[in-house]
Amino acid sequence: MKPSIINAHSVYSFTDYFKLSSYIEEILGYFGYTLSKAEYDLPRSAAPLERLADLTMRIKENLPHVSLTSEAARREFLIAPVLMDVVHYTGVNIKVEWLLTINEQLKGTLDYYLEAQGRLLVIEAKNADIESGFSQLAAELVALDHWTESAAPLLYGAVSTGNIWQFGVLRRAEKHITQDLNLFRVPADLEDLLRILVAVLSEK
Repeated sequence: MKPSIINAHSVYSFTDYFKLSSYIEEILGYFGYTLSKAEYDLPRSAAPLERLADLTMRIKENLPHVSLTSEAARREFLIAPVLMDVVHYTGVNIKVEWLLTINEQLKGTLDYYLEAQGRLLVIEAKNADIESGFSQLAAELVALDHWTESAAPLLYGAVSTGNIWQFGVLRRAEKHITQDLNLFRVPADLEDLLRILVAVLSEK
């Protein structure tokens, strides 16, 4: 029998799964979940985005003058401005660097957890490595599935390098995560990205 990539007697933080990205299917299998990679038909809001032009302008003005080599810069100048506009449009509550502990294999800090009618987890991909970041996102979605008592059938997550975003969707009844193959660029796809984020948080 093949040994598990997860040692049941060891402690793992969410960031450990970033380092184990090559084993994402095995990691999810350990917790009883499966993974597929496919284009996912994400919801999109038709609501007015009256701040879109201003946000786009600010990002375009700032990008040439900001070095995005650090996680702090990506969060402050790209991820946080997008999420604060989402807060404006949805009235969502947002938890930043929120500590969540389910057990010794599912524990750590969530970068951004947004909770309204729908729920959304957003993490910043360390080293701008979106593929490894998705492995961490998947583990955190599993933890949220264990933690939240909401009857919502889906949990949404996004991993971001600041200028690139990728979504994951957990179908809770099937314990299955879909890694969306589409990538959303900032600022080029900013309107589409915002409409998805607003729609996700408006779902019941």
